Amino acid sequence: MMATDPEIPLFNLVTCISKALDLVSPVLVNHHYRVAYIAHHLGVASGLETTQLHDLAVAGALHDVGALSLREKLKIMVFEMEKPHHHAIKGYLLLNMFAPFAQIASFVQFHHVPWERGQGSEFSGRPVPLESHILHLADRIAVLLGNQTEVLGQAKQIREAIIGRSGQMFVPRLVDAFLNFADKEYFWLEATSSSLNSVLAEKLGMEGIQLDVEMLLSFSKMICRVIDFRSPFTATHSSGVAATAAELARLSGFSERDCRLIRIAGYLHDLGKLAVPAEVLEKPAKLTEDEFNVVRSHTFHTFRILETLPGMELVNGWASLHHERLNGHGYPFHFAGRDLSLGSRIIAVADVFTAITEDRPYRAGMNSGRALQVLQQMADDQALDGQIVSRLSRHFADINSLRIAAQTDCMEEYRQFGETAQSFSDLLREKK
Repeated sequence: MMATDPEIPLFNLVTCISKALDLVSPVLVNHHYRVAYIAHHLGVASGLETTQLHDLAVAGALHDVGALSLREKLKIMVFEMEKPHHHAIKGYLLLNMFAPFAQIASFVQFHHVPWERGQGSEFSGRPVPLESHILHLADRIAVLLGNQTEVLGQAKQIREAIIGRSGQMFVPRLVDAFLNFADKEYFWLEATSSSLNSVLAEKLGMEGIQLDVEMLLSFSKMICRVIDFRSPFTATHSSGVAATAAELARLSGFSERDCRLIRIAGYLHDLGKLAVPAEVLEKPAKLTEDEFNVVRSHTFHTFRILETLPGMELVNGWASLHHERLNGHGYPFHFAGRDLSLGSRIIAVADVFTAITEDRPYRAGMNSGRALQVLQQMADDQALDGQIVSRLSRHFADINSLRIAAQTDCMEEYRQFGETAQSFSDLLREKK
């Protein structure tokens, strides 16, 4: 078990989310890293201090966290988009759930406000931080850059496009700052480098921050909302898995600390589903073979994404192996028996239990009798651990009550999230 609190650099937390966000489409690959890189350059050229540069780069790496569907992500990759503020508001609300990200949440909230000859210094009566305008310029440069093959040949056209919108879309002094380094080949080559995350980590030099279990819980809960709030089909699933797994761990003799860690694993187990378009998750008809394969890939993506967090190897193993089966017929690694830790077996049972008992928009959850039949059959088939299933069966009423309470609370949070985002949108009155 994890004996001490892990020393996790803040940038690794950012990488964890940013990498997941970019998995959903080839069009988006490295987009968040590029915005962070360009924003950092703009910040340096604008004379920002080290702490400000760090916050700015983190905000760049997370700026589109509120674009929860593939459709919305692709829409915001258009240089002059319509109705740009809704996803920025959702990003603000999500990032504000994790205390270390509260400052950057304010940058993200206004990162599509145009300058409009100085009127963009505030928006609907609220002051707009300079960092928001830097993010706006960095984001639009990254969008123009795209993923074409030859980067240096694009530089002149991009510079001209930015100059042509100086004063109206972008702050003139930030455009001037951009032009100070935009004629340097290394900038464009680095911005499109496949190792851009390493380049950023080296430039930022972020020190590790000591994260205790409560801070990790807060972080994982925020990521859980990013994962699940993309669709009403999944809005409360990870919360149900986390609550179920924590209680099963307690009944299995886990320490209080390790029960919190397995709750974290429950929150993070579907992280790789960020690579699955919400349109696939919400499809009312049977999935095609290709669509099903995309869904099946999510556990592997969870494993690879969580690898970016040093000191989280135990939680990663518990979270990412939840579709492995004792008989070796699970995925993606086809581990079996002794290869699977008790924690990963608990998450597997918690995931199946939650999936079959929770209500979905297209069907009601199974009653206790039917759910226990399904779980016992999977135990008989050596898919799930029989001892854990028996433990759940003996304490079914209590565990199910905990699951229902966790998911009810999360559904209320999801409702409030949607209403708050909409009220913010109404207040800001989308500008044409």
